[in-house]
Amino acid sequence: MAGTDPSITLYRLQACPFCERVVRRLDELDIEYRSRFVEPEHSKRNVVKRISGKRTVPAIVDHETGVTMSESANIVEYLQGTYGQESPDTQARAEAQ
Repeated sequence: MAGTDPSITLYRLQACPFCERVVRRLDELDIEYRSRFVEPEHSKRNVVKRISGKRTVPAIVDHETGVTMSESANIVEYLQGTYGQESPDTQARAEAQ
């Protein structure tokens, strides 16, 4: 993805263990992403509410697949299924390079 914007945007809080779980999986899968740190006060997280319908973090937007989701367990499962070793999408991308 050299020279392009990362396809995933991660909305997160500083020192949030659920957010860090997603960051670890992104790093393990060597996925480039953009972090957007949001307001610590729940009621002020309007940017997250606009993209996911909730004010909870972590939340991701995968611009490549059009998927938007929240909840760390769901995100980790999605990342593994979409970008993990066994993923058909990952194999197709590797073959295209």
